[in-house]
Amino acid sequence: MKVMLCYKLPSAFQCYLALCKNSWVSVLHKNQYSVLKWCHRPFLTMARTDKYIDGRNTWRMKQNLTFVCKSYMSRLVYSKKKVGIVVPVFLEAEKHVNRVAVIDQNGKFSYEDLLHYSSNLALVIQQMMSPKALKKSSCVAFLCENDLSYVVAQWAIWMNEGIAVPLCKTHPVSELEYFIADSQAPLVITTEAFVDKIEPVSRKLNVPLFVLKKESYTGEYKSETQSDPSLSLKLKVYYANMLRDNKYKNLPAMIVYTSGTTGRPKGVLMTHGNLFAQINMMVEAWGWSKSDVVLHVLPLHHVHGIVNVLMTSLYCGATCVMLPKFDSKSTWSALLNQGQMVHSVQITLFMAVPTIYAKLIEYLESEVLNVNGFNLIAKFVRSSCQSKIRLMVSGSAALPQPIMEKWMIHTGHTLLERYGMTETGMILTNPLHGERIPGAVGNPFPGVEVCIGKPNVYSATGYDIITRGDSKHSKTTPGMEKESGELLVKGPNVFKEYWKKAEATKAAFTSDGWFKTGDTAIYCHEKKVYKIIGRTSVDIIKSGAYKISALDIERHLLAHPDIRDCAVVGLPDLTWGQQVAAVIVTRPEVTLTLQDIKEWAGDKMPPYHIPRIVKFLPTIPRNAMGKVNKKDLVTQVFG
Repeated sequence: MKVMLCYKLPSAFQCYLALCKNSWVSVLHKNQYSVLKWCHRPFLTMARTDKYIDGRNTWRMKQNLTFVCKSYMSRLVYSKKKVGIVVPVFLEAEKHVNRVAVIDQNGKFSYEDLLHYSSNLALVIQQMMSPKALKKSSCVAFLCENDLSYVVAQWAIWMNEGIAVPLCKTHPVSELEYFIADSQAPLVITTEAFVDKIEPVSRKLNVPLFVLKKESYTGEYKSETQSDPSLSLKLKVYYANMLRDNKYKNLPAMIVYTSGTTGRPKGVLMTHGNLFAQINMMVEAWGWSKSDVVLHVLPLHHVHGIVNVLMTSLYCGATCVMLPKFDSKSTWSALLNQGQMVHSVQITLFMAVPTIYAKLIEYLESEVLNVNGFNLIAKFVRSSCQSKIRLMVSGSAALPQPIMEKWMIHTGHTLLERYGMTETGMILTNPLHGERIPGAVGNPFPGVEVCIGKPNVYSATGYDIITRGDSKHSKTTPGMEKESGELLVKGPNVFKEYWKKAEATKAAFTSDGWFKTGDTAIYCHEKKVYKIIGRTSVDIIKSGAYKISALDIERHLLAHPDIRDCAVVGLPDLTWGQQVAAVIVTRPEVTLTLQDIKEWAGDKMPPYHIPRIVKFLPTIPRNAMGKVNKKDLVTQVFG
C-alpha cells in the first residue's frame, strides 16, 4: 500500500499525514486496519513514500493523524465567524470534553460522556432505519425525560443528519399520535418511563420504537482517550468534511410544533443554520460563557427550554443543571445552592416563564418567609441571589409588572424580559446592562432586523413601514410615531418552513421576505424600546374607535391586591364592535364583584379599558409555557 509521510523538524516531532491521489488512507496495525476518507488537503505538505508501517510507526502515525484531524477541526471551528461556517452544538462539544456538561437526577456528566453515549445511540439509529430514510434526512421523534437522555437522543439524531422531533410528556396520546404521523417519522425513541404511553401509538402507526435504557446513557465505559483513537477519527474526518463544505447551514435540524393557541399545531422546521444563529445572538447579547451554570426547569418541547437554556449552555461549554420537572421547593433549593445536586456548582443563570416566577414568589412568601421568620431568611435569599446569580430572564408570555416588582424585592434582580417565537427564536431583548423597562421588550438581538408594518393594499409589498430597526438603531417614518402595527422579522434565525405546508409557509411571509409574527407592536421613542401590545387575533380588542391591548388591561388588573390571575378578551358587541371582558382568579378566601373592580380601576385605567363583563374562576387553564388559549377560553366561559 502507499502511505505518504512528511516529517517536520525533529525537535517539533510533528508528523503530518498527506493523502494518496484518491484521498484514501489505510491505517494498519498488525493485520487489522481502518479506512478513513479525507477529502481536504490544502494545508498538508506532500512527500511520497511506499512503506509498510507497523509497531511503533503505526502508533506514531495514528497519533499524528489525531493531530491533523484536530488541527483541521479547530481551524474550521475557530474561524467559523470569519467564514460563516455553521457548527452544530454536538461538534462544539469537542472543545470541552473534560468539562461538566449536565448535572441531573442520575449524576454528573462530562461533554465526553455526551459524545460517547450519543455516538453509541447514533449507531443504533443507523441499524434501525433504512438506508433510504437515513439518506433523505428523515425525522426521528423522541420522548425523553428532562435529563441526559434528552441530549443523547437529540445529538444521536443529528449525528445521522436526521431531523429531531421532540415530543411532550404531558401531551395526550392523541396529540403525540398527530405529531408522529405529521412528521412522518420512521422511528421513535423513548425512555423506560414513557413506554406505556408511547408504545400503543407506535403500534397503531406501525413505527418502530427504540427504548433507551438508563444504563446506555449513564453506565461506565472506557474513555476514548484510553482506546484506539481511530474509532473516533472516522467520525471526525467525516464531520470535518461537512464543516468544510458548510453543509450544516441549510441542513434540516429540528421540528418544533407550535402551541396551537390559534389553530392546529404546525411543525416549525429549523435548520442547523437557524439554531446556530439563535444561539450565537444570545451568547453575544447575554454574555454567555463556559463558566456559566444554568438551572433548567422548563419543558423540552419548546424553543425556550430546548434552545435558550439547554443548547446554548452546551454550545458554550457551560454546565446545565436539569431538574426532572419544575416544583418551587426544588427550584429554590438549587437557586440558593442547597441540596446534593448543586453542592459542587453555583447557579449563575436562570430562565423561566412568568407563571413559574409567580409560583416561586408564592412559595417563598407562604411556605418559607411566614414560617421561618421574614427578616433573616429574606436577607439570605436576596443576598444569595444578588451576589451569585448574574442573570434571570423571563419570556414565552408577557411579564406582569407586579411579578417583576415582587421578584426584585425578594432577589434583588430586575428580570430581563425578552420576546421571541417558535418560528424565529429570540427577536427582542431588554439590555444585559442598562435600564429594563416594565412592559417593554427592548431592542432587536444582534443580527436580527425588525419592522413594524401597517397594511396597505395599494403598496407593492402590502404594507407601509412605521418603524424599522436592528440592534444598533431604529428609525420611524415621520408622522407615524404613535402608530402601532404588525411586527415583521428578518434574519438567519428565522425558520425554514412549516413542515409539509407550503401554502402556510408562503402566507407567513410578506412578498419581500419578512416573517409576519401576528403580534402587534409599537416603538416607544422616549425610551427607544419596542413594546408588544398583544396577539393581533386575540389580544387587540376593537371597541368603538379604540384599539385596546388586552395585555395592558391584564397588567393593570394584576396590580389589584386581591387578584391572583386574569385573562382579558374581547366579546362581540352590537354597538361597539367588541366589549372588554375579563376572567379573574382571586386570592383564597377573597370575594370580589364587577362593581368592586370598576371602582378600583376608576382612577387607574381609561374608562374604555375597564371590563364590562367579569367571570370568576378558581383557575385559568394555561399550557406548559404559561400561555392562555383565549379562543378556547371564550368558548368555555362565555359560550
